[in-house]
Amino acid sequence: MSSRFRGFLPVVVDVETGGFDHKKNALLEISAHIIEIDDNGQLGIKESVSCHVKPYEGLTMEPASMEVNGIDPYNPFRMAKTEFEALTLVFQAIRKEIKRTGCTRAVMVGHNTTLDLNFVNAAAERNKLARNPFHQFSMFDTVSLAGLAYGQTVLSRAVQAAGLEWDDGKAHSAVYDATKTAELFCNIVNKWTEFSNI
Repeated sequence: MSSRFRGFLPVVVDVETGGFDHKKNALLEISAHIIEIDDNGQLGIKESVSCHVKPYEGLTMEPASMEVNGIDPYNPFRMAKTEFEALTLVFQAIRKEIKRTGCTRAVMVGHNTTLDLNFVNAAAERNKLARNPFHQFSMFDTVSLAGLAYGQTVLSRAVQAAGLEWDDGKAHSAVYDATKTAELFCNIVNKWTEFSNI
């Protein structure tokens, strides 16, 4: 893996939030899927780390966003962690894999990755987590990759165009969307590998 993406370890991330403003809206869920490479150069999901997140004090949740994601942020059965706890858990797993593979940093992979990266970076800054493993601005985005590979940019359509399963009833949870984004990313990169010398 250390030589496949210029020393970067791809980690697929999806977050569910209380809106689109990473400075004002709460982070509510995070799911991270660490990608591995086999002896044939094929990518797959190695491990996943996911958490429900307690809304950070003072941050807001927009009614329209909450209607889409269907999250009840104060439901005790969510077993939600604080932002500090959730990011510490995710970051530790990623740093461990970076060390194991000899990579230099993690690169976030997502569908419209800018939103996910902004929310993770903002939460890390709020909680004074200095060892953020993600590159601060470089990222891979399956919107662009799927647009190139399949002519589709909406996640559900791109996943189905790739011949993968999609369940509308499970969408808009960080775990499901991250899983499907990871499968899509691996699918596109693996197909490219078959027709290239990488």
